[in-house]
Amino acid sequence: MSPQQLSQSVRRVAIVGGARIPFARSDGLYATASNQQMLTAALDGLVERYGLQEPGAVGEFVAGAVLKHSRDFNLARETVLGSTLHPRTPAYDIQQACGTGLQAVIAAANKIALGQSESAVAGGADTASDAPLGVNDSLRRILLEARRAKSAGARLKALAKVRPGHLVPDIPRNAEPRTGLSMGEHAAVTARAWGIPREAQDELAATSHQRLAAAYERGLFQDLVVPFRGLARDQNLRPGSTVEKLASLKPVFGLGHPDPTMTAGNSTPLTDGAATVLLASEEWARERGLEPLAYLTAYETAAVDFVGGDVAGGEDGLLMAPAHAVPRMLERAGLGLDDFDLVEIHEAFASQVLATLAAWEKQGLGTVDRARLNVAGSSLATGHPFAATGARIVATLAKLLTERDAPARGLISVCAAGGQGVTAILERA
Repeated sequence: MSPQQLSQSVRRVAIVGGARIPFARSDGLYATASNQQMLTAALDGLVERYGLQEPGAVGEFVAGAVLKHSRDFNLARETVLGSTLHPRTPAYDIQQACGTGLQAVIAAANKIALGQSESAVAGGADTASDAPLGVNDSLRRILLEARRAKSAGARLKALAKVRPGHLVPDIPRNAEPRTGLSMGEHAAVTARAWGIPREAQDELAATSHQRLAAAYERGLFQDLVVPFRGLARDQNLRPGSTVEKLASLKPVFGLGHPDPTMTAGNSTPLTDGAATVLLASEEWARERGLEPLAYLTAYETAAVDFVGGDVAGGEDGLLMAPAHAVPRMLERAGLGLDDFDLVEIHEAFASQVLATLAAWEKQGLGTVDRARLNVAGSSLATGHPFAATGARIVATLAKLLTERDAPARGLISVCAAGGQGVTAILERA
Protein backbone atom coordinates (compact mmCIF):
# COMPACT_ATOMS: atom_id res chain seq x y z
CA MET A 1 0.00 0.00 0.00
CA SER A 2 1.40 3.40 -0.97
CA PRO A 3 1.67 6.25 1.59
CA GLN A 4 -1.16 8.03 -0.24
CA GLN A 5 -3.39 4.95 -0.12
CA LEU A 6 -2.54 4.47 3.55
CA SER A 7 -3.44 8.08 4.33
CA GLN A 8 -6.76 7.72 2.55
CA SER A 9 -7.58 4.53 4.43
CA VAL A 10 -7.00 5.92 7.92
CA ARG A 11 -10.30 6.26 9.77
CA ARG A 12 -11.35 8.56 12.57
CA VAL A 13 -11.28 6.94 16.00
CA ALA A 14 -14.18 7.76 18.27
CA ILE A 15 -14.07 7.97 22.05
CA VAL A 16 -17.46 6.48 22.87
CA GLY A 17 -17.32 6.47 26.66
CA GLY A 18 -15.43 5.48 29.76
CA ALA A 19 -15.83 3.83 33.13
CA ARG A 20 -13.62 3.83 36.17
CA ILE A 21 -13.89 3.02 39.82
CA PRO A 22 -13.39 5.83 42.35
CA PHE A 23 -9.71 6.17 43.20
CA ALA A 24 -8.74 5.33 46.79
CA ARG A 25 -5.81 6.30 48.94
CA SER A 26 -3.36 3.45 49.37
CA ASP A 27 -3.77 1.16 52.39
CA GLY A 28 -7.41 2.17 52.62
CA LEU A 29 -10.65 0.77 51.24
CA TYR A 30 -8.93 -1.05 48.36
CA ALA A 31 -6.03 -2.39 50.42
CA THR A 32 -6.97 -6.00 49.65
CA ALA A 33 -8.08 -5.41 46.05
CA SER A 34 -5.79 -6.69 43.32
CA ASN A 35 -5.07 -5.03 40.00
CA GLN A 36 -7.26 -7.62 38.32
CA GLN A 37 -10.20 -7.10 40.68
CA MET A 38 -10.13 -3.33 40.23
CA LEU A 39 -9.69 -3.50 36.47
CA THR A 40 -12.49 -6.05 36.22
CA ALA A 41 -14.84 -3.76 38.15
CA ALA A 42 -14.08 -0.85 35.82
CA LEU A 43 -14.45 -3.04 32.73
CA ASP A 44 -17.74 -4.52 33.94
CA GLY A 45 -19.07 -1.01 34.44
CA LEU A 46 -18.24 -0.19 30.84
CA VAL A 47 -19.69 -3.45 29.50
CA GLU A 48 -22.97 -2.91 31.35
CA ARG A 49 -23.29 0.72 30.33
CA TYR A 50 -22.78 0.07 26.62
CA GLY A 51 -24.17 -3.46 26.28
CA LEU A 52 -20.93 -5.13 25.24
CA GLN A 53 -21.67 -8.66 26.44
CA GLU A 54 -22.26 -10.44 23.14
CA PRO A 55 -19.51 -12.20 21.14
CA GLY A 56 -17.50 -9.85 18.97
CA ALA A 57 -18.85 -6.68 20.56
CA VAL A 58 -15.30 -5.59 21.39
CA GLY A 59 -12.38 -6.28 19.07
CA GLU A 60 -9.81 -6.43 21.84
CA PHE A 61 -8.91 -5.24 25.33
CA VAL A 62 -5.63 -3.41 25.91
CA ALA A 63 -4.53 -2.56 29.45
CA GLY A 64 -1.67 -2.66 31.89
CA ALA A 65 -0.31 -1.98 35.34
CA VAL A 66 2.95 -0.54 36.57
CA LEU A 67 3.21 -2.37 39.90
CA LYS A 68 2.65 -6.00 38.94
CA HIS A 69 2.87 -9.25 40.85
CA SER A 70 3.84 -12.46 39.10
CA ARG A 71 0.13 -13.31 39.34
CA ASP A 72 -0.57 -10.30 37.12
CA PHE A 73 0.95 -12.16 34.19
CA ASN A 74 -1.44 -11.71 31.26
CA LEU A 75 -3.39 -9.17 33.33
CA ALA A 76 -5.57 -7.88 30.49
CA ARG A 77 -6.59 -11.34 29.31
CA GLU A 78 -7.27 -12.60 32.84
CA THR A 79 -9.37 -9.51 33.44
CA VAL A 80 -11.46 -10.33 30.37
CA LEU A 81 -11.95 -13.91 31.56
CA GLY A 82 -13.16 -12.68 34.94
CA SER A 83 -15.45 -10.00 33.53
CA THR A 84 -18.78 -9.85 31.72
CA LEU A 85 -17.00 -9.13 28.45
CA HIS A 86 -17.23 -12.15 26.15
CA PRO A 87 -14.41 -14.66 26.84
CA ARG A 88 -13.53 -14.82 23.13
CA THR A 89 -12.30 -11.20 23.33
CA PRO A 90 -8.51 -11.11 22.80
CA ALA A 91 -6.41 -8.99 25.13
CA TYR A 92 -2.83 -7.95 25.76
CA ASP A 93 -0.80 -6.02 28.31
CA ILE A 94 1.08 -2.76 27.77
CA GLN A 95 3.24 -0.71 30.11
CA GLN A 96 4.91 2.71 29.94
CA ALA A 97 4.95 3.79 33.57
CA CYS A 98 2.46 6.61 34.20
CA GLY A 99 1.79 6.86 30.46
CA THR A 100 0.41 3.31 30.35
CA GLY A 101 -3.28 4.21 30.21
CA LEU A 102 -2.84 6.73 27.41
CA GLN A 103 -0.51 4.42 25.48
CA ALA A 104 -3.15 1.68 25.75
CA VAL A 105 -5.66 4.07 24.20
CA ILE A 106 -3.21 4.89 21.41
CA ALA A 107 -2.43 1.23 20.72
CA ALA A 108 -6.12 0.37 20.45
CA ALA A 109 -6.82 3.45 18.33
CA ASN A 110 -4.13 2.59 15.80
CA LYS A 111 -5.80 -0.70 14.87
CA ILE A 112 -9.19 0.96 14.57
CA ALA A 113 -7.73 3.74 12.42
CA LEU A 114 -6.18 1.20 10.06
CA GLY A 115 -9.33 -0.87 9.79
CA GLN A 116 -7.89 -3.84 11.66
CA SER A 117 -10.51 -3.52 14.40
CA GLU A 118 -13.91 -1.89 14.78
CA SER A 119 -13.90 -1.40 18.53
CA ALA A 120 -11.65 -1.80 21.55
CA VAL A 121 -11.43 -1.10 25.25
CA ALA A 122 -8.25 0.38 26.69
CA GLY A 123 -7.28 1.11 30.26
CA GLY A 124 -5.13 0.37 33.25
CA ALA A 125 -5.02 -0.32 36.96
CA ASP A 126 -2.57 0.04 39.80
CA THR A 127 -2.52 -0.64 43.50
CA ALA A 128 0.07 0.97 45.72
CA SER A 129 -1.46 -0.92 48.68
CA ASP A 130 -0.70 -4.36 47.26
CA ALA A 131 2.73 -3.58 45.84
CA PRO A 132 4.86 -6.67 45.15
CA LEU A 133 7.64 -7.47 47.61
CA GLY A 134 10.72 -9.00 46.02
CA VAL A 135 12.61 -11.91 47.53
CA ASN A 136 15.98 -10.87 48.91
CA ASP A 137 18.32 -11.39 45.96
CA SER A 138 20.82 -13.40 47.98
CA LEU A 139 18.02 -15.68 49.14
CA ARG A 140 16.78 -15.98 45.56
CA ARG A 141 20.19 -17.20 44.43
CA ILE A 142 20.32 -19.76 47.22
CA LEU A 143 16.86 -21.06 46.34
CA LEU A 144 17.82 -21.35 42.69
CA GLU A 145 20.96 -23.25 43.68
CA ALA A 146 18.83 -25.62 45.76
CA ARG A 147 16.45 -26.12 42.85
CA ARG A 148 19.32 -27.04 40.56
CA ALA A 149 20.83 -29.48 43.06
CA LYS A 150 21.00 -33.10 41.85
CA SER A 151 20.65 -34.75 45.24
CA ALA A 152 18.96 -34.22 48.59
CA GLY A 153 22.34 -33.67 50.21
CA ALA A 154 23.32 -30.97 47.75
CA ARG A 155 19.93 -29.35 48.21
CA LEU A 156 20.34 -29.26 52.01
CA LYS A 157 23.86 -27.90 51.63
CA ALA A 158 22.55 -25.02 49.58
CA LEU A 159 19.68 -24.27 51.96
CA ALA A 160 22.11 -24.31 54.90
CA LYS A 161 23.52 -21.06 53.53
CA VAL A 162 20.32 -19.19 54.45
CA ARG A 163 20.91 -16.57 57.16
CA PRO A 164 18.38 -14.36 59.02
CA GLY A 165 19.35 -11.37 56.90
CA HIS A 166 18.28 -13.23 53.78
CA LEU A 167 14.68 -13.21 54.99
CA VAL A 168 14.39 -9.43 54.71
CA PRO A 169 12.42 -8.75 51.49
CA ASP A 170 13.30 -6.16 48.88
CA ILE A 171 10.81 -3.37 49.56
CA PRO A 172 9.70 -1.53 46.39
CA ARG A 173 11.02 2.02 46.19
CA ASN A 174 9.66 4.94 44.25
CA ALA A 175 13.09 5.72 42.84
CA GLU A 176 14.67 5.88 39.42
CA PRO A 177 17.20 3.04 39.00
CA ARG A 178 19.63 5.31 37.13
CA THR A 179 19.74 8.03 39.78
CA GLY A 180 18.42 6.55 43.02
CA LEU A 181 16.22 9.62 43.43
CA SER A 182 12.48 9.39 44.01
CA MET A 183 10.12 11.03 41.57
CA GLY A 184 9.42 13.70 44.18
CA GLU A 185 13.11 14.50 44.58
CA HIS A 186 13.48 14.74 40.82
CA ALA A 187 10.47 17.07 40.69
CA ALA A 188 12.06 19.21 43.41
CA VAL A 189 15.16 19.64 41.22
CA THR A 190 12.95 20.77 38.34
CA ALA A 191 10.97 23.11 40.59
CA ARG A 192 14.19 24.84 41.61
CA ALA A 193 15.43 25.00 38.02
CA TRP A 194 12.25 26.74 36.85
CA GLY A 195 11.82 28.84 39.99
CA ILE A 196 8.36 27.50 40.79
CA PRO A 197 7.10 29.21 43.99
CA ARG A 198 5.32 27.42 46.83
CA GLU A 199 2.20 29.60 46.72
CA ALA A 200 1.62 28.87 43.02
CA GLN A 201 1.84 25.15 43.72
CA ASP A 202 -0.62 25.35 46.59
CA GLU A 203 -3.00 27.43 44.50
CA LEU A 204 -2.97 24.85 41.71
CA ALA A 205 -3.57 22.02 44.20
CA ALA A 206 -6.45 23.79 45.94
CA THR A 207 -8.04 24.59 42.58
CA SER A 208 -7.79 20.94 41.54
CA HIS A 209 -9.75 19.81 44.61
CA GLN A 210 -12.34 22.57 44.27
CA ARG A 211 -12.93 21.85 40.60
CA LEU A 212 -13.19 18.08 41.10
CA ALA A 213 -15.74 18.63 43.87
CA ALA A 214 -17.76 20.95 41.64
CA ALA A 215 -17.62 18.41 38.79
CA TYR A 216 -19.05 15.71 41.05
CA GLU A 217 -21.78 18.05 42.27
CA ARG A 218 -22.94 18.90 38.75
CA GLY A 219 -23.01 15.22 37.76
CA LEU A 220 -20.10 15.13 35.32
CA PHE A 221 -19.01 11.70 36.52
CA GLN A 222 -22.45 10.14 36.76
CA ASP A 223 -21.81 7.95 33.72
CA LEU A 224 -18.03 7.73 34.13
CA VAL A 225 -17.56 6.43 37.69
CA VAL A 226 -18.91 3.13 39.03
CA PRO A 227 -18.96 2.52 42.82
CA PHE A 228 -16.55 -0.07 44.19
CA ARG A 229 -16.16 -1.47 47.71
CA GLY A 230 -18.39 1.17 49.24
CA LEU A 231 -16.67 4.12 47.58
CA ALA A 232 -18.63 6.38 45.23
CA ARG A 233 -16.21 9.32 44.93
CA ASP A 234 -12.45 9.67 44.81
CA GLN A 235 -11.24 9.26 48.36
CA ASN A 236 -8.45 11.80 48.07
CA LEU A 237 -10.90 14.60 47.24
CA ARG A 238 -10.82 17.45 49.75
CA PRO A 239 -13.59 19.90 48.74
CA GLY A 240 -12.56 22.36 51.42
CA SER A 241 -8.97 22.69 50.26
CA THR A 242 -7.65 26.24 50.26
CA VAL A 243 -4.29 27.86 49.71
CA GLU A 244 -4.26 28.84 53.37
CA LYS A 245 -4.78 25.27 54.57
CA LEU A 246 -2.17 23.89 52.19
CA ALA A 247 0.31 26.54 53.28
CA SER A 248 0.40 24.98 56.75
CA LEU A 249 1.89 21.70 55.48
CA LYS A 250 5.59 21.02 55.84
CA PRO A 251 7.74 20.33 52.77
CA VAL A 252 8.55 16.67 52.11
CA PHE A 253 10.80 16.86 49.02
CA GLY A 254 13.97 18.83 48.33
CA LEU A 255 14.74 19.16 52.04
CA GLY A 256 18.47 19.24 51.39
CA HIS A 257 18.16 22.66 49.76
CA PRO A 258 17.05 26.07 51.07
CA ASP A 259 13.35 26.92 50.98
CA PRO A 260 11.84 23.61 49.79
CA THR A 261 8.39 24.06 48.28
CA MET A 262 6.90 20.61 47.69
CA THR A 263 4.51 19.17 50.26
CA ALA A 264 2.14 16.23 50.55
CA GLY A 265 -0.63 18.67 49.65
CA ASN A 266 0.80 19.80 46.32
CA SER A 267 2.04 16.32 45.40
CA THR A 268 -0.05 13.34 44.30
CA PRO A 269 -0.61 10.68 46.98
CA LEU A 270 -0.10 6.95 46.48
CA THR A 271 -3.37 5.68 45.09
CA ASP A 272 -5.30 2.53 44.08
CA GLY A 273 -7.73 2.41 41.16
CA ALA A 274 -8.60 1.41 37.60
CA ALA A 275 -10.06 3.07 34.50
CA THR A 276 -11.25 2.03 31.03
CA VAL A 277 -12.18 3.75 27.75
CA LEU A 278 -14.34 2.49 24.87
CA LEU A 279 -13.01 3.35 21.40
CA ALA A 280 -14.57 2.56 18.05
CA SER A 281 -14.90 3.38 14.40
CA GLU A 282 -17.66 5.80 13.43
CA GLU A 283 -19.47 2.99 11.65
CA TRP A 284 -19.47 0.77 14.75
CA ALA A 285 -20.84 3.58 16.89
CA ARG A 286 -23.48 4.49 14.33
CA GLU A 287 -24.72 0.90 14.04
CA ARG A 288 -25.23 0.79 17.79
CA GLY A 289 -26.87 4.18 18.00
CA LEU A 290 -24.05 5.62 20.08
CA GLU A 291 -22.95 9.23 19.77
CA PRO A 292 -19.15 9.62 20.00
CA LEU A 293 -18.02 11.98 22.74
CA ALA A 294 -14.92 13.01 20.80
CA TYR A 295 -12.29 11.78 18.36
CA LEU A 296 -8.65 10.96 19.01
CA THR A 297 -6.85 12.84 16.24
CA ALA A 298 -3.15 13.03 17.15
CA TYR A 299 -0.65 11.72 19.65
CA GLU A 300 3.05 11.98 20.36
CA THR A 301 5.58 10.51 22.78
CA ALA A 302 8.96 11.84 23.88
CA ALA A 303 11.78 11.13 26.29
CA VAL A 304 14.43 13.25 28.00
CA ASP A 305 17.96 12.48 29.16
CA PHE A 306 17.34 12.97 32.87
CA VAL A 307 20.66 11.28 33.72
CA GLY A 308 23.22 13.17 31.65
CA GLY A 309 21.17 15.94 30.04
CA ASP A 310 20.36 19.50 31.05
CA VAL A 311 18.70 18.59 34.33
CA ALA A 312 19.96 21.56 36.34
CA GLY A 313 18.73 23.90 33.64
CA GLY A 314 15.29 22.31 33.71
CA GLU A 315 15.10 21.11 30.10
CA ASP A 316 15.74 17.45 30.91
CA GLY A 317 13.97 17.11 34.24
CA LEU A 318 12.55 13.63 34.84
CA LEU A 319 8.95 14.74 34.21
CA MET A 320 9.59 17.27 31.44
CA ALA A 321 9.19 15.04 28.37
CA PRO A 322 5.72 16.49 27.54
CA ALA A 323 7.45 19.85 27.10
CA HIS A 324 9.20 18.24 24.13
CA ALA A 325 6.35 16.05 22.85
CA VAL A 326 3.66 18.73 22.67
CA PRO A 327 5.56 21.17 20.41
CA ARG A 328 6.26 18.36 17.93
CA MET A 329 2.65 17.22 18.00
CA LEU A 330 1.30 20.75 17.54
CA GLU A 331 3.66 21.43 14.63
CA ARG A 332 2.59 18.21 12.92
CA ALA A 333 -1.08 19.04 13.48
CA GLY A 334 -0.66 22.67 12.44
CA LEU A 335 -2.05 23.91 15.76
CA GLY A 336 -1.08 26.24 18.59
CA LEU A 337 -2.02 26.27 22.26
CA ASP A 338 -4.63 28.93 21.52
CA ASP A 339 -6.47 26.42 19.34
CA PHE A 340 -7.45 24.33 22.37
CA ASP A 341 -10.62 24.87 24.36
CA LEU A 342 -9.41 22.61 27.15
CA VAL A 343 -5.99 21.48 28.35
CA GLU A 344 -5.46 18.44 30.58
CA ILE A 345 -2.05 18.12 32.23
CA HIS A 346 -1.58 15.15 34.54
CA GLU A 347 -0.82 16.54 37.98
CA ALA A 348 1.92 14.26 39.29
CA PHE A 349 3.08 17.33 41.23
CA ALA A 350 1.85 20.89 41.07
CA SER A 351 5.43 22.01 40.44
CA GLN A 352 5.70 19.71 37.41
CA VAL A 353 2.51 21.16 35.87
CA LEU A 354 3.78 24.69 36.37
CA ALA A 355 7.23 23.82 34.99
CA THR A 356 5.63 22.31 31.89
CA LEU A 357 3.57 25.45 31.33
CA ALA A 358 6.69 27.57 31.78
CA ALA A 359 8.59 25.43 29.27
CA TRP A 360 5.85 25.76 26.65
CA GLU A 361 5.85 29.52 27.14
CA LYS A 362 9.64 29.66 26.83
CA GLN A 363 9.40 27.69 23.57
CA GLY A 364 7.06 30.31 22.17
CA LEU A 365 3.90 28.23 22.32
CA GLY A 366 2.16 30.88 24.40
CA THR A 367 0.38 30.70 27.72
CA VAL A 368 -2.47 28.46 28.80
CA ASP A 369 -5.46 30.26 30.25
CA ARG A 370 -5.97 28.72 33.70
CA ALA A 371 -9.71 28.76 33.08
CA ARG A 372 -9.08 26.08 30.41
CA LEU A 373 -6.61 24.00 32.45
CA ASN A 374 -7.83 20.86 34.25
CA VAL A 375 -11.32 22.31 34.53
CA ALA A 376 -12.69 19.28 36.41
CA GLY A 377 -9.65 18.81 38.62
CA SER A 378 -6.93 16.26 38.00
CA SER A 379 -4.52 13.92 39.75
CA LEU A 380 -3.79 16.12 42.77
CA ALA A 381 -7.46 15.72 43.69
CA THR A 382 -8.39 12.34 42.19
CA GLY A 383 -5.16 10.60 43.09
CA HIS A 384 -2.91 8.77 40.65
CA PRO A 385 -3.08 4.97 40.22
CA PHE A 386 -0.21 5.01 37.74
CA ALA A 387 -1.55 2.97 34.79
CA ALA A 388 -5.14 4.17 35.25
CA THR A 389 -4.54 7.91 34.96
CA GLY A 390 -4.31 8.16 31.17
CA ALA A 391 -7.64 6.38 30.66
CA ARG A 392 -9.23 8.58 33.32
CA ILE A 393 -8.06 11.72 31.58
CA VAL A 394 -9.18 10.59 28.10
CA ALA A 395 -12.70 9.73 29.24
CA THR A 396 -13.04 12.87 31.36
CA LEU A 397 -11.79 15.21 28.63
CA ALA A 398 -14.03 13.58 26.03
CA LYS A 399 -17.04 14.10 28.30
CA LEU A 400 -16.01 17.71 28.99
CA LEU A 401 -15.84 18.42 25.27
CA THR A 402 -19.49 17.40 24.90
CA GLU A 403 -20.41 20.30 27.18
CA ARG A 404 -18.98 22.80 24.70
CA ASP A 405 -20.30 23.94 21.35
CA ALA A 406 -18.75 21.96 18.52
CA PRO A 407 -16.17 22.13 17.16
CA ALA A 408 -14.06 21.83 20.30
CA ARG A 409 -10.55 20.59 20.92
CA GLY A 410 -8.65 19.30 23.96
CA LEU A 411 -4.96 18.67 24.67
CA ILE A 412 -3.68 15.86 26.94
CA SER A 413 -0.20 15.85 28.51
CA VAL A 414 1.02 12.99 30.70
CA CYS A 415 4.52 12.74 32.19
CA ALA A 416 5.94 9.36 33.14
CA ALA A 417 8.79 7.75 35.04
CA GLY A 418 11.95 7.07 33.09
CA GLY A 419 11.89 10.59 31.67
CA GLN A 420 9.05 9.91 29.25
CA GLY A 421 5.90 11.73 28.15
CA VAL A 422 2.75 10.79 26.27
CA THR A 423 0.49 13.44 24.72
CA ALA A 424 -2.65 13.45 22.60
CA ILE A 425 -5.34 15.60 21.01
CA LEU A 426 -9.08 14.99 21.25
CA GLU A 427 -11.55 16.80 19.01
CA ARG A 428 -15.30 17.10 18.90
CA ALA A 429 -16.66 17.76 15.42
